[in-house]
Amino acid sequence: MDTLYFDLRDTRAIQRDRTEKISEAARILREGGLVAIPTETVYGLGANALDENAVARIFEVKGRPQDNPLILHLSGQQWLPRYCADIPPMAFALTRKFWPGPLTLVLKRRNNVPDRVTAGLDTVAVRCPNHPVALALIRELGLPIAAPSANLSGRPSCTTAREVLADMRGKIHGIVDGGPCAIGVESTILDLTGPQPRLLRPGGVPVEAIETLIGPIAIDRAVTAPLPKDERPKSPGMKYRHYAPRLPLTVFSGAPDATAREISRRMCPRTGIICFDEYKELFPYQEVRTIGPYSVPAEQARRLFSALRAFDESACTEIYAQCPDSRGLGLAVGNRLKRAAGFRVVESDTQRIILGLTGGTGAGKSTVLEIIEEMGGSVLDCDRVYHQLLDENEELRFELRRAFRTAFSIDGTLDRKKLGEEVFGKKDQRARLDRIVFRYLLPVLEQKIAAVSEGLCAVDAVNLLESGLDRLCDATIAVTAPMEVRVQRIMARDGISEAYARLRISAQKSDEYYRSKCDYELNNAADTRELFIKETRVFLRRLIDGLQEEKRYGAREKKKGRVIRE
Repeated sequence: MDTLYFDLRDTRAIQRDRTEKISEAARILREGGLVAIPTETVYGLGANALDENAVARIFEVKGRPQDNPLILHLSGQQWLPRYCADIPPMAFALTRKFWPGPLTLVLKRRNNVPDRVTAGLDTVAVRCPNHPVALALIRELGLPIAAPSANLSGRPSCTTAREVLADMRGKIHGIVDGGPCAIGVESTILDLTGPQPRLLRPGGVPVEAIETLIGPIAIDRAVTAPLPKDERPKSPGMKYRHYAPRLPLTVFSGAPDATAREISRRMCPRTGIICFDEYKELFPYQEVRTIGPYSVPAEQARRLFSALRAFDESACTEIYAQCPDSRGLGLAVGNRLKRAAGFRVVESDTQRIILGLTGGTGAGKSTVLEIIEEMGGSVLDCDRVYHQLLDENEELRFELRRAFRTAFSIDGTLDRKKLGEEVFGKKDQRARLDRIVFRYLLPVLEQKIAAVSEGLCAVDAVNLLESGLDRLCDATIAVTAPMEVRVQRIMARDGISEAYARLRISAQKSDEYYRSKCDYELNNAADTRELFIKETRVFLRRLIDGLQEEKRYGAREKKKGRVIRE
């Protein structure tokens, strides 16, 4: 098969010549052919999206799995009602802001969208590319174009027409050369079919920009880990290994100095290096491809796929690559690198993160702590340490017995309920109890926190703020909940009366106190425990990622009073 080459790189070309070439490319698409087209992200392998036979040839030519859906490329939001159903108002708000541009929306499909495009799903992915040639071609065709990246399946995407030619010469009918792609990584994919917007693939529109417009979005697990083999992907880039060079790739994640040191320690003479511009001189005897300065993820996105392809004809036997942080476009670049490596990632530095949890009893701290343990973190339960001290420290017991004689039996056994009745609602007595307990408890807790050398640790303390333990934490979180919900929870949990439950709550600080003193608030007002767990996982993941990045960039400034509600 001869592959026609339409050169439209020169925007100053005679308009008639440009129009004729676009018309010829549109004719090929209308007749069921395949044409590679330029977009602002990467080159796409285009077919008439409403022609099932043409769409089937995309899968055949690319070697693409049949359950991997395609994206419909439209000329504007006015086309949405033609191919999408039950469109939420949020979709129009997003398209007004980001179209034309690198944002793909997953919406409910109409019946006129072929099953081959959607891989049999009841949803369809749609976007409007921000490239004059692609838009002119869609308008000339008068139909949507289905266009996955114009590379062999699993290989790095193409950001120039010449790279497309290397993969597709003789396999497709035409290639339209519109110059190098401005962004260099695929579009961001956002699913709007569920109760909360969900990021399925990071891309050319940063998550932060989307959240500024519509608020928090959930991050699908496929963004950071492989999708299980038996699960169907809802969009491209979720399930299969993508973007892979011909050589095995290992990605090094962490602070750039640390990743450079770890690469230097592990590399051999035939290891190829992909690194930030600042670190090229550290590898004078290696074959190196740079992807831009560490602080410029937009440049990294433009150069990444070309860097991966550059090693195809190399004498190297493996590739080691530095990974950017997850801010802005860095999330998309890191996602592509990790998928290219099959998630073979070396964490080059392990940050210690200490979270302080506080709030009134019954608010849901135990649930949050369970989630932290599921994430691999450890939990320091200050109440448990306190009761252990009561059992083991005679000096503490002596001081408490002297101060609160009626709470102890003749044989020296502490009655916790009596102690509670003696201090709850009595400000001076509560302060007296705290002074005694803090004197013995704080040194032990400080030693335990200092012993945490790496990883995530949560400190659970009702008196986190009053004791001064918050100064040892990277961030403090107030877990709050409506009063009546708390009453019912602690009655059921502790088997106590409603009156005693209210007495306990009344002796504690108000939610407003914790809200004003802590860095963040996690409000447990969800209708179900399952929903609160889901919201908390998203909250914690984002918070921990942010704290790790702040540690890499220097000392963190506390932001008291900043509130996040999930």
